[in-house]
Amino acid sequence: MDTLGLAKRLRAHALRMTHAARASHIGSCLSSADILAVLHGAVLRADPARPDWPDRDRLVVSKGHAAAIVYAALAEMGFFPIAELATYAADGGRLAGHVTRSVPGVELSTGSLGHGLPVAAGMALAAQRAGASWRAFCVLSDGELDEGSNWEAVQFAQHFRLEGLVAIVDYNKIQSFGTVAEVSELHPLAAKFAAFNWGVHEIDGHDHAALRAALAGPPVAPGRPTVVVAHTVKGKGVSFMEDRLLWHYRNPDAAQLEQALAELDA
Repeated sequence: MDTLGLAKRLRAHALRMTHAARASHIGSCLSSADILAVLHGAVLRADPARPDWPDRDRLVVSKGHAAAIVYAALAEMGFFPIAELATYAADGGRLAGHVTRSVPGVELSTGSLGHGLPVAAGMALAAQRAGASWRAFCVLSDGELDEGSNWEAVQFAQHFRLEGLVAIVDYNKIQSFGTVAEVSELHPLAAKFAAFNWGVHEIDGHDHAALRAALAGPPVAPGRPTVVVAHTVKGKGVSFMEDRLLWHYRNPDAAQLEQALAELDA
């Protein structure tokens, strides 16, 4: 699949969805578009006709506030009709403003940060003990790593040698109320995971070849969980949104939506 084209479509869907719903988190959606495009378009073993197929890879998007682009990816892959994206965050619809398990293809309701990685680690342990070949992937925000439950899961995963677990940190360096450096500095993030005995890839999170190599390849080291520290840009792809805290909670008005779609050529 053309993952670059998929990423462009995901960005366009998310822009239209947040505009129509007057919803937040477009900056977070845009920073993770390439990660989700590569996962869904080139890495994950899944069957949209059978969302609960026992041998599927599991994907937990722990940064559940980026729900618009998660749903966009699932719709593009055929888990439900693309037309349903128009119901995002609408009363009575199933596409809630945070990622919700009732949507086909969603493994875990998320948005209460710090829960996704512990659950994904439990999934990986279940696969390991069952002798299953599927893997558990977890997409995390960088601000989410302020939550201590994540570091308990990091310790747990290395203790049980969960080589079927892959964490991806969308490291855009901006969280709700400031930069990550201002709120709770994570640097050196890759070194922190390495100190917990994880295998580490540190890459450009918008480079599809690098993402594919890191996510589709074997574990960095046998018997170790893997983390992909993906350096990204908040609001990636839309010039006036890039690297700006404002777009964590703001949504585009009609003129801004038109400009953003024109920049994406979408």
